[in-house]
Amino acid sequence: MLNYKHLHYFWVVAKEGSITRAAERLGVAVQTISGQLGLLERQLGKTLFNNQGRGLVLSDAGRKALAYADQIFLLGEQLEEALQHDGDDAILRLRVGISDGIPKLLAYRLLNQVSAMPGDVRLICDEGEFENLLAELALHRLDVVLTDRPAPVGSNLKVFSTHLGEFPTALFATASLSERYGSGFPDSLARAPLLLPTRHNALRNRIDRWLEENQISPRIVGEFEDSALLTTFGRGGFGIFPAPLALAAQLASEYDARPIGALDGVSEHIYAISNERRIRHPAVEVLCRAAPQPPAAGEL
Repeated sequence: MLNYKHLHYFWVVAKEGSITRAAERLGVAVQTISGQLGLLERQLGKTLFNNQGRGLVLSDAGRKALAYADQIFLLGEQLEEALQHDGDDAILRLRVGISDGIPKLLAYRLLNQVSAMPGDVRLICDEGEFENLLAELALHRLDVVLTDRPAPVGSNLKVFSTHLGEFPTALFATASLSERYGSGFPDSLARAPLLLPTRHNALRNRIDRWLEENQISPRIVGEFEDSALLTTFGRGGFGIFPAPLALAAQLASEYDARPIGALDGVSEHIYAISNERRIRHPAVEVLCRAAPQPPAAGEL
């Protein structure tokens, strides 16, 4: 019979793209994984990996084996979860990874779409960096990742991206900053205190291009990896900050912030990245189908 421990080692190596990284993730010796991969290949009578430089790439047989392994370990996790929550099986759990670069109020609005599903849905949310969340998704520890960019092309990860929407962006500020810099926008932004995402965020490049095209040189007083922290500093009056126009009402009521001008041509793009598998999570299907329509640019 097939040795599922050997198959699990193969599965993790395929996801990590390296025996060394797989050994670190699993907490075992490199020699252990290498030896058991060899046993699995002899048992199957097929070569599962080919050497490419210092790394490994899946062979044709390896790609076919990985597709089955994805299904096997997904079902195994579902079995474990079902037994752990025996008597509570009416609850549908959606494990979501939220990239730290996307606005959390926007993530809430998107995930709220699944609340209308029949039965009980329990959200289990984890926040983190893009690459780490993709690794967790590949290991089926997450059902979907919400992020500001699609999954990279050409990686070993068998995931696919769904574009949930394009959300026009404006600059927001507290009342005092709005009164000072709102008149004469966008020229009024010259030397204005501005809070921006770090350059790891896809939105940052679009804002930089907008500033350059409009020949505006603001005074950048803060750069943030986490969008929630950026908004918190903006709420405190530390500087003017970007946010989707779709959140204007919430930012006004919860942060006492008002829009001072739209960034024409600048939008926040949100993607849902999920595993490429035959068994699709019903809540992920609802999320991808029911993404809300953003307002038109200039709706302030």
